Amino acid sequence: MLIIPAIDLKDGRCVRLQQGDMDSATVFSDDPVAMARNWAGQGARRLHIVDLNGAIAGKPKNEKVIRDMIAAVGDSLPIQLGGGIRDLDTIESYIDAGVAYVIIGTAAVKNPGFLHDACYAFPGHIIVGLDAKDGKVAVEGWSKMTGHDVIDLGKKFEDYGVEALVYTDIGRDGMLTGVNIEATLKLAQAIRIPIIASGGLSNIKDVQAVCKLVPEGIVGAIAGRALYEGKLDFKKAQAAADKAVGKA
Repeated sequence: MLIIPAIDLKDGRCVRLQQGDMDSATVFSDDPVAMARNWAGQGARRLHIVDLNGAIAGKPKNEKVIRDMIAAVGDSLPIQLGGGIRDLDTIESYIDAGVAYVIIGTAAVKNPGFLHDACYAFPGHIIVGLDAKDGKVAVEGWSKMTGHDVIDLGKKFEDYGVEALVYTDIGRDGMLTGVNIEATLKLAQAIRIPIIASGGLSNIKDVQAVCKLVPEGIVGAIAGRALYEGKLDFKKAQAAADKAVGKA
């Protein structure tokens, strides 16, 4: 199972939010390129990048620094990228630049036809980000709740041919309160495609708890605030994950 460091970009800087609130941003670095190199140097096997400004605007807003980050780590560190990706040209541009996986969130919910076209045009490269609270999906940088059930949408997108789902409990994201194991397990048992857990990872015990879900199809867990605040050591977390799933 992968421990995936997150780099959230706002105005060209690395930040972390609490429950998706843009006004709660804590700046952890003014140099996202150096941060990408840092995680590559620590042995990360995948990197999670989010263009927060893009998620709100509905189009890329931190594209230059993202391209610089991709160039800095080269092919050594696969990148999954989300935030403001709402058309096929943007997907093609990012994949051509070296992004391994493009995460579609709001557009997948509001425009399923676009997601279907993206899966057809770029097979193996499309991940859907499902951000939910109390089982209902949120969109537009978590600023709006929908009436859509997260499991119903997960099944629908599975049929479209998405590579994986990133499931975030937005009530826990950035709060260091642990991953919502019950909700993540419920989703994993309902669908067949891989799931990446997100939201609330805070310590080694959380890592071990998520690892117990690996047989159900959990392939990774995204870590953000806990890494940046020193509450979770990346190398120890990945080692614990490898040990828990028998890769030690």
